[in-house]
This record gives sequence, C-alpha cells and structure tokens, in this order.
Amino acid sequence: MLGCILLTAYFAHHTFYGRYGLEARNRLMERSQLLDFEIKSLEAVRSRLDRDVALLTPDRPDPDIVDETARELLGYARPEDRLILRTGRP
Repeated sequence: MLGCILLTAYFAHHTFYGRYGLEARNRLMERSQLLDFEIKSLEAVRSRLDRDVALLTPDRPDPDIVDETARELLGYARPEDRLILRTGRP
C-alpha cells in the first residue's frame, strides 16, 4: 500500500513540476506569447521597409523618399534650409 502511495506521489510530482509537466507548459506558453508579440512588431517593420523599397524603384522613385534618404543617410540639406551647428558636448 505504501509503495502505491509513493508511486502515485512520484508521478503526481512530475506531472506538475517535471521537465514536461504543467509548470514547463506554462513557461512555454508565456514565451510563445512574447515571441508572437516580437514577430508582429518585426512584421510591421518589414512591411514599412517593403513599402520604402517599393517607393525607391529605379524606374520611378518617389521624390519624398529620395529626399528623406539623402537627408538622413548622407547629411544633405536644401539651399533654403537653415542649419544650426552645435559645438562642444550635446
């Protein structure tokens, strides 16, 4: 009788706290939700990048995207823009 109780307690313990138990399942479900959120945010970034790439097609580039890219990446400015130069630490 004692052996059956101990065996039942052993299996019950591993059902909840074992490597494949309910606690491990809960941790996996939480991680899955976090990864789903990260996937959705990365898909949003990718869709924005796809849109920008589509606007930069060589046959007909969008002038606003070209201007934005030239300003951000190359540091270009228009002649009518006012530039404020900072010296020292920000």
